[in-house]
Amino acid sequence: MSTDTKSAEKAKLAHECWSCGAMRAAHFCESCGRVQPPVPTDYFSFFGLPRKLNIDPKQLEREFYAMSRKLHPDLFVRAVDQEQSWSLEKSSQLNDAYRTLKDPVTRTEYLLKLEGVNLEEQSKTATETARAAGTQKKQMVPPDLLEEVFELNMQLEEARMNKKMGEDDPSLKTELADTRRRLDGKFNALAAELQRDWDEWDAVIARAESGEIVDTERTAVRDKMVDLVNRRSYIRNLVRDLNEVLGN
Repeated sequence: MSTDTKSAEKAKLAHECWSCGAMRAAHFCESCGRVQPPVPTDYFSFFGLPRKLNIDPKQLEREFYAMSRKLHPDLFVRAVDQEQSWSLEKSSQLNDAYRTLKDPVTRTEYLLKLEGVNLEEQSKTATETARAAGTQKKQMVPPDLLEEVFELNMQLEEARMNKKMGEDDPSLKTELADTRRRLDGKFNALAAELQRDWDEWDAVIARAESGEIVDTERTAVRDKMVDLVNRRSYIRNLVRDLNEVLGN
């Protein structure tokens, strides 16, 4: 058998149901309803979605519950061992995919990972580097917060010292509470900015799907989202520090 013939046969088998030989869908055979073997795929593809960020959460939830009912391992207790194993694996994939895609931020971070940006790995590397050097982990301060963060860090140190000494400074607490409210506002405002980036990303992907070359635009939007997610993370950490000092 020639190489081309073998490749064609392999491709055919990849799209055939293992049980009845009919053409199958991604998760179930449309003819006999058997669970199909898991294949490596991303979470968007698992739900049959393009790599776009505007997702209807209610539709995603409906798809999740519909697939959960069909894939539940209890339905396959009398099935062959391989089908039981596949249902367990696919159920696990389904839960991971839904948990990731239903949340706007984790969905964005996951897409960035698919695009070659691993934010978690970057953070881990920075932590390990700081630990090895015996220093504190450094985060890049967003330019629009530079002056405010410099002043805030001084106030936080003063508040921590007061706490250690058992002293109280009501005016300092009031200033820190005001700062927390401002940062909460900035944090919430990032949701609107994130939505604009989503719309821009989805428009670029739509153009790519129509055959346009959009590599430059794709990279530009991706980098904007990386910056936004990093700013969000930085502000979240500042609010956490404020909550710790203020006691709530």
